[in-house]
Amino acid sequence: MAKLQTSPEPGQWALPDLWLLSDARNDAVLEGALACLPRGSGFVFRHYHLDPGARQERFEALRDAARKRDHVVVLSGSPVLARKWRADGVYGPAGAMPRDDSLLKIATAHDWKEIVAAERAGADAILLSPVFSTASHPDAKPLGPVRFRLLARKTQVPVIALGGMTHARAKRLGWPRWAAIDGLS
Repeated sequence: MAKLQTSPEPGQWALPDLWLLSDARNDAVLEGALACLPRGSGFVFRHYHLDPGARQERFEALRDAARKRDHVVVLSGSPVLARKWRADGVYGPAGAMPRDDSLLKIATAHDWKEIVAAERAGADAILLSPVFSTASHPDAKPLGPVRFRLLARKTQVPVIALGGMTHARAKRLGWPRWAAIDGLS
């Protein structure tokens, strides 16, 4: 299991700066992508396209590969499922966040209202998207760098940039934490 250190404030986790999200598009290359990430990065397993049995089997294989590199492993799903599958945390909308501090909680947000909901839910981090145009949501209007930074700086909760992110765009954005699907796989 990846070792997470809590900061001096209860409920706060030391978060990786770089996060890889799984998707049907990058499934075939995930083991290689996990091996190439810097040690101690983050991995969010989604894989909504699989039936429950196949999803659990794939999660366990990728969790084990991620742990070989000391990556933090977060599951998109219920807190009960995250504990059962031995994930380090849970990912999803603010309303799905557990009320206790036993799991790392990463809430998704796309606007200020969802950021506030994530704060109220006690999220340890907010995955704010889409920063740039993305293949995952081609019809979604991207926030753009300026609006992203304005929203992200209004919260005390650490923000992870997602949406069309690559190493070059992360550098241009100048944001310390970012995540990608295609951009890291």
